[in-house]
Amino acid sequence: MAPSRPPVWFMRQAGRSLPEYKRVREGISMLDSCFDPDLLAEITMQPVRRHDVDAAILFSDIVVPLKAAGVKVDIVPGRGPVMEHAIRTASDVDKLPVLERDITEVTQGIGIILDELTDAQALIGFVGAPFTLASYLVEGGPSKNHERTKALMHAEPETWHKLMRRLVPTITAFLRTQVDAGIDAMQLFDSWAGYLNEADYREFVLPYSTEILETVAGEIPRIHFGVGTGELLGAMSEAGSEVMGVDYRVRMDAAATRVQAQVLQGNLDPALLFAGDDAVRSAVRAIRAQVDAARQAGEVTSHIWNLGHGVLPTTDAEAITRAVAIIHEEG
Repeated sequence: MAPSRPPVWFMRQAGRSLPEYKRVREGISMLDSCFDPDLLAEITMQPVRRHDVDAAILFSDIVVPLKAAGVKVDIVPGRGPVMEHAIRTASDVDKLPVLERDITEVTQGIGIILDELTDAQALIGFVGAPFTLASYLVEGGPSKNHERTKALMHAEPETWHKLMRRLVPTITAFLRTQVDAGIDAMQLFDSWAGYLNEADYREFVLPYSTEILETVAGEIPRIHFGVGTGELLGAMSEAGSEVMGVDYRVRMDAAATRVQAQVLQGNLDPALLFAGDDAVRSAVRAIRAQVDAARQAGEVTSHIWNLGHGVLPTTDAEAITRAVAIIHEEG
């Protein structure tokens, strides 16, 4: 990445950049577009071209490896990933397919992306963390409370651990496809970990996220991010990533005291993109000051700019472009 300015990239809302004319013309779904090399590459590159960010984030979805393995899942507009059959019993776990192949469409898409990126731009791979995948499987889709997931954890812990052990090879196979194809870094994304307390996270999740991150240790930088995980940052950082993502709920200087990683990523509130340039500039300066304080305290060495979660669906694209420019000016 260009050393003269702080690196910045923004997590985009899944599917937001999908060209509508292509979707309508071909009837292709958001999930299917993750398996179309040309579309995958085009959607990945659109934010890089338009907003002058320093890295591309591979267009994907948390459930892509499940679909590639043979799980019947679709992304329902307005709802999210929905499973044809929920996983509720040990027998269900035994029947859950495991990904045992490279996803060649993703490999081809990464090749197209790398051909377009400059030497100063990075490509960041993306895999969903095992807890979030398990929750979708157990609940059958998105959940507000994750009650079935937590019930399985505590009522049938053996079945829970069996499910997690079965998911790890599928996730690592998807990650290996991306690494072998040439990604420069990876992010393990745990959408729903923030619904757990620290004790449950340590017992039911941490060992499996650690195992996934360990499979690429020393090969590429590893980023670990979860939503609403301020109280879990310390535990999550024990999984071994070099970079810890921080959402907008936690000050960066406070996050720095909780993690073992030397690099922080985050954490501009995506809602501020609706508030105008002055509000964005003020927030950027505040975050920069927090990071500078953490650096001076010797708690972190570097910072990667990002939103404290994904781009909200109704965000004006011009507001994103201006925010990136402000970050590069103020950095």
